[in-house]
Amino acid sequence: MIRWIAVIIGFIFFRFPGAIIGFLLGSLLEGFQKNRQNPFTGNAKVSPADFELNLLSLASIVIKADGNVSEQEMRFVQNYFVQAYGKDHANATFRTFNEVVKNREISALKICEFLRIRTRYESRLQIIHFLFSIAQADGLVSQPEVEKIKEIANYLSIGLRDFESIKAMFFKNPDSAYKILEIDKGATAAEIKSAYRTMAKKYHPDKLQHMDEAYRKGAEDKFRKVQEAYEQLQKELNFK
Repeated sequence: MIRWIAVIIGFIFFRFPGAIIGFLLGSLLEGFQKNRQNPFTGNAKVSPADFELNLLSLASIVIKADGNVSEQEMRFVQNYFVQAYGKDHANATFRTFNEVVKNREISALKICEFLRIRTRYESRLQIIHFLFSIAQADGLVSQPEVEKIKEIANYLSIGLRDFESIKAMFFKNPDSAYKILEIDKGATAAEIKSAYRTMAKKYHPDKLQHMDEAYRKGAEDKFRKVQEAYEQLQKELNFK
């Protein structure tokens, strides 16, 4: 009902283009009003429209973090949303973002406060992985992008070691494997094995079976990086 009222109002004032905008806004408002249970939620509720627009807003913040709006990063986001939600739905989300959200001040803090109490921890971990994937799309994760993603992670109440674990998946250095497994360099074989079991359980793709395919693929990537880190340390320290 709300969406059709919005369509009528939009048509009266802006004719056909207004009707389209009214339909999109009305759809979003219906999502807000219904406050439906969503796969991303914990105990609280968030509509799909809420989540998608807020995720797109966070993506835009990261893309602009280093002052260089990269075409590769924008294309990555577009492809990700199309894969996750389908072309028509993704395009509707982009149009709504451009018409309603883009020209307003976007607050990472407010977005994260909204999402933090409405999403599961593993879903928020996947958001951080998604944001790092965007930053890497142009071949380089810049320091301003890292700092902005860290700020977002802090707002989402992501633990520092979890943040550093995901960050290490995008930076190759001698300590990466240890950071991915959230252990200190010099850990024993037994400690490494224990850490691997813990991290494999935390990042197992089954944790995100409630999410769309694109997010599950991201979870599979995190899980694969954990396995690779463990195998690397096995080889370096010669244990089985």
